[in-house]
Amino acid sequence: MKTKRFALPLGVLLILALVITACGGAPPAPQTVPQTVVVTAPPQVVEVTREVTPVPPNYGEIVWLSTQLRPVQEAERVRGVILANFPGKVDFIPEDEGPFADRVTAEVQAGKGTVSLLGALHGNFTTMAAAGQLEDLSALRGELQDRGIPDAFWQVAQMGTDKTYYIPWMQATYILAINKKALEYLPAGADVNALTYDQLAAWARAIYEKTGSTKFGLPAGERGLLHRFFQGYLIPAFSGGVVTTFASDDAAAGWKWLVDVWPYVHPQSTTYNFMQEPLLSEEVWIAWDHTARLKDAFENKPDDFLAVPSPAGPKGRAFMPVLAGLAIPTTAPNRAGAEALIKYLTSPEVQITTLREVGFFPVVAVDYPGFVSPGVKLEGEAVTAQSGAPDALPSLLPIGLGAKSADFNKIFLDSFRRIVLNKEDIATVLSEQKAVLQALMNETGAPCWAPDPDSGGQPCQVK
Repeated sequence: MKTKRFALPLGVLLILALVITACGGAPPAPQTVPQTVVVTAPPQVVEVTREVTPVPPNYGEIVWLSTQLRPVQEAERVRGVILANFPGKVDFIPEDEGPFADRVTAEVQAGKGTVSLLGALHGNFTTMAAAGQLEDLSALRGELQDRGIPDAFWQVAQMGTDKTYYIPWMQATYILAINKKALEYLPAGADVNALTYDQLAAWARAIYEKTGSTKFGLPAGERGLLHRFFQGYLIPAFSGGVVTTFASDDAAAGWKWLVDVWPYVHPQSTTYNFMQEPLLSEEVWIAWDHTARLKDAFENKPDDFLAVPSPAGPKGRAFMPVLAGLAIPTTAPNRAGAEALIKYLTSPEVQITTLREVGFFPVVAVDYPGFVSPGVKLEGEAVTAQSGAPDALPSLLPIGLGAKSADFNKIFLDSFRRIVLNKEDIATVLSEQKAVLQALMNETGAPCWAPDPDSGGQPCQVK
């Protein structure tokens, strides 16, 4: 017998479900209906740091003509080391002073040039400025105020005008070297880093009186540089000038100072050419000389010596900087590049590199790093202190004398021999030598140079 299945209609099934529920049956399982919910959130800003390598500037091609750093070894160090990080192509051309001046003159006369930067001593630039060959760099000077270049150098670069004809670049000079054994006899109240001539004389005398030895030395030998002591230090410190004040009472006071101190000067001074040697042997404890001629003492025994500025006189702390500068000719084809190169060469880092590579001292304020030898650091700090002293009085190398420079030196050395060694009357000697000096100025046509006042291109006059 077969079982039959019946399919109930949908409506009947629903009715049956309701009946079952009413009679207490299990409720049906809840049904979940999926829903879509939209949430609006504020946009998020994601900071992403990306390293962007700036495109270095390129200052193009710059022809740099220079009377300085001419030796082959120095010139190669300029090209290979000093200029290594400058963003431009620099053609460094060392040249003797004659061809240097001739090339600039020819380009200016032609009204078109190839040279954009000039490197030379102050004396080279004086004639160029007078001939209208140099740009006024006053605006660039304003941009370099943070370099710490001494005001005394800026004044020299103005050449008695309201313009700035060159930017100071590097220097050499003369200073005092002191053996630390001498400090025991330093006069009370004297600052070894800011001595006066009177204090120096008292110091030399005190050493002699307490030790019985003459320990002050000067390079008065045949090849010594004693004439620079008169021209750049003693006479301008007492008189405020060199040529114009040569026979003045103030200059005579300077010679009188040397006469009075000479008994305490080592008797072998008339044989000394380089003071580093008697310093190292301790024949002398106090010496004045060029930095290059003191270098061995500071390098060999840096712990034994102090390097200090030269003394000050009534008119100031006169000193003779061998001052080199950077100028731009009026026909420069790349002035922007030349200005950029000047900024580069006067940066503290490059100034230190220049010192290390070619031995010229910075004109800017620097901190001497560890790789600079202790001896060079000693000298460099003294050079900086001397040029930056509040009473600094630059007395420049003679200019305009040409082949007669030796005759100019002889006038001072002859005065020294007659006044100090032969004990002749100071006024008489200066009066006689004044005539010789004026004849030389007239013959050469040499104008006055700092600290003497500008003579308007006319021969300097001895008053």
